[in-house]
Amino acid sequence: MARKTKAEAEETRERILDAAERLFLAHGVMQTSLEQIAEAAGVTRGAIYWHFADKVQLFHAMHERIRLPQEDMVEQAAASGHADPLGLLHRIAIDCLKTLAADERRQRVFTILLFRCEYVGTMVRALNRQKDANAQMRANVVRIFTMASENGTLSPAWTPQIAAMTFEALVTGLFMNWLRFDHGFDLVNVGSGCLDNLFRTFRNGSALAVEEMARAGS
Repeated sequence: MARKTKAEAEETRERILDAAERLFLAHGVMQTSLEQIAEAAGVTRGAIYWHFADKVQLFHAMHERIRLPQEDMVEQAAASGHADPLGLLHRIAIDCLKTLAADERRQRVFTILLFRCEYVGTMVRALNRQKDANAQMRANVVRIFTMASENGTLSPAWTPQIAAMTFEALVTGLFMNWLRFDHGFDLVNVGSGCLDNLFRTFRNGSALAVEEMARAGS
């Protein structure tokens, strides 16, 4: 491996990840060995260990390949602020639905994360990393709802914490049901309708009226 060029090493790494993705989806994470991944990738087991310390690290790298670009937008908005935090979060959520619906790799990997992995034994480490990432994302979303509360656009019926949990539950539920039941509904159209109605309840009445007038004039 030391004699390989950087490009060749990266190509080998991607081939390993592609093979792991296929096998994890077909057989589950716990039932797939590194030997099987090496054989499917056309490499030695030593080549896998050159790139990844163990299956957990390989699993995490597979997850990182499908990081949604909208995650960075949420983080930036939480750190820098936005004139219309609810509008921004609404648009980001719909963009996430469109991204997942159009990207087969993301569909496969999210299916593995949600339905093909038993988070026991060594895979508890992978679950803990996901928990940490999820906690950070939730904190960012709470911050965005807090901005909306502070600028008067969030309805007083909602606290930022409850709004964030409700938002997360809806988006996660849409993803899970769409993937679990073989794309049994139109993720973008149905999901957008759900989000439109939810964000309508998030909006303070006066802020909602201004938003609807702006839409009518556009």
